[in-house]
Amino acid sequence: MNESLRGIGRRRVAAAWAALSLALAFTLALASQAARAESAGYTQTRYPIVLVHGLFGFDSALGVDYFYGIPDALRRGGAQVFVAQVSATNSTEVRGEQLLAQVRQVLAITGAAKVNLIGHSHGGPTIRYVAGVAPGLVASVTSVGGVNKGSRVADVVRGALPPGSVPESAASAAFGALARVIGAASGGSGLPQKPTAALDSLTSAGAADFNRRFPQGLASGCGSGADVVNGVRYYSWTGTQPVTNVLDPSDAGLALLAPLHGEANDGLVSACASRLGRHLGDYRQNHLDEINQLVGLRDLFSPDPVTLYRQHANRLKAQGL
Repeated sequence: MNESLRGIGRRRVAAAWAALSLALAFTLALASQAARAESAGYTQTRYPIVLVHGLFGFDSALGVDYFYGIPDALRRGGAQVFVAQVSATNSTEVRGEQLLAQVRQVLAITGAAKVNLIGHSHGGPTIRYVAGVAPGLVASVTSVGGVNKGSRVADVVRGALPPGSVPESAASAAFGALARVIGAASGGSGLPQKPTAALDSLTSAGAADFNRRFPQGLASGCGSGADVVNGVRYYSWTGTQPVTNVLDPSDAGLALLAPLHGEANDGLVSACASRLGRHLGDYRQNHLDEINQLVGLRDLFSPDPVTLYRQHANRLKAQGL
């Protein structure tokens, strides 16, 4: 009798566990389906997103994205995403004209009326150039760690390499060769490279000259700038932590450069110098973390860079952009 009762009890327990497991699996499936449905439209902006790299940048080289993991994450959420490739080293104006041509190509391909431009580092002034000369083609400009008021690092380098000097010629040749290697690895070998022009654009004096001609969205001091200028919305965010992961070899170089700024910075650009339009926040990220490099190594207590781009795409979507 007792054995029979124990058998019945075991069968009941097994049946209960089976029912619970089935219910749990069904619940998880529904949750997963809901998450996929939400994700499918989460980053679906009205206008295509164009990502623009900075100095010594590229779209994708040897299978590694400059914006590491970011384009795919945005596309999975429904966004149309294009990654521009402009000169790795050249002036803001030259890079801007190259980008303008690519924006027109994107509009022709998609049939869209405008694009959302997101630029990192030197990509910040580059996208501002396009918005300045062709505001009718741009829905929004977002600067991530942008060199919008110049970089103290560029000032120091320019001081060590006076125009026309032998050190400048030697450095220009070396950096030009590096830019050509990057171009060959990323399919952009036909783009003109001029390291000295890039350096001059990134100094405080070069940025001030550019800003006199393209002041749209510029922040005063360390505040926010105008949200909307000529129908274009302006945004920015940046990093303020040069060293974020002991396993990331690039952190060492950024740590050496950080003291040059004399204020909060991401290793290459000070936080105040990067601000543009509506400032969305300062994060525990360095200049490379802002684009999820090196291959995702970052501060574990800082927001995932990919998540920041996804949230911003959702913000643009909510604005009807």
